[in-house]
Amino acid sequence: MKWQGRRMSENVEDRRSQSSGGSGVNLGGLFGGGGGSGCGLKGGLGVLVIALVIWLLGGNPMQVLSLLGDMGDLGVGTETTTGYTAPAADDQWAQFVEVVLADTEDVWSAVFKENGLTYRKPTLVLYSGYTSSPCGTASNSTGPFYCSADEKIYVDLSFFDEMQKQFNAGGDFAYAYVIAHEVGHHVQKLFGTLEKVNNTRARSNEKRSNQLSVLLELQADFYAGVWANRTEQMFQSLEEGDIDEALNAASAIGDDRLQEQAQGYSVPDSFTHGTSKQRHDWFYKGYRTGDIKQGDTFGGI
Repeated sequence: MKWQGRRMSENVEDRRSQSSGGSGVNLGGLFGGGGGSGCGLKGGLGVLVIALVIWLLGGNPMQVLSLLGDMGDLGVGTETTTGYTAPAADDQWAQFVEVVLADTEDVWSAVFKENGLTYRKPTLVLYSGYTSSPCGTASNSTGPFYCSADEKIYVDLSFFDEMQKQFNAGGDFAYAYVIAHEVGHHVQKLFGTLEKVNNTRARSNEKRSNQLSVLLELQADFYAGVWANRTEQMFQSLEEGDIDEALNAASAIGDDRLQEQAQGYSVPDSFTHGTSKQRHDWFYKGYRTGDIKQGDTFGGI
């Protein structure tokens, strides 16, 4: 991806100097929408194992991690970093994130204008280890997420390393896809989709709630594809292999693949993000069409 020397967004809040060390373990809450939380406790392996088991059984590990994450206020097993100075490589990725966020601002401002609407830009929070959010404790153990309560996207840059090491899904455009996916959840909020679906989920049983969660995530993948299409039209920033990187990342984090890797089999009723094929296909549809009207993953429900 051609990104050096380009406009960087001013809507980035850097909290890395305020953050604390975390576990560095990603539980598979990959690219959550509408909020998330986590636990950045040092030595909290038992907590992470419990949360992982809950996730494999179809539950929400973020509920456990959110409750235990608050223990950080009590000084239980935490490590506070002061005088933080980001390493050069870290700063480079921070600059990359700012450019990608700027691209999403330009693309979605144009798309909204085409539809007679005004795009309200989200803020992206960079942190290291964990930080607080209205949706719970943001942690590197839960991965990037969008919190609709404050319209902020929370990203620990160490997640990019985890994508490469744990999921073999590295590459700058794969990382850009992650950010674009979270911005997709913000677009859902502005369109009113997020509130509508979450209200329906609150009245549904667990199986139906999971199904609706999958449809939300797939639509965010579609919106990330729309962004990829439009950013190439506007900036000619894509390079050979970029789309393959994004498609590989989308496939690598399918619920079926993650569960099969963890336990040898998958439980479809517990899926909350979609299968590898679904995530791959919806991102590619967004990229191929560039048309937000083609992204109704809900089929009129």
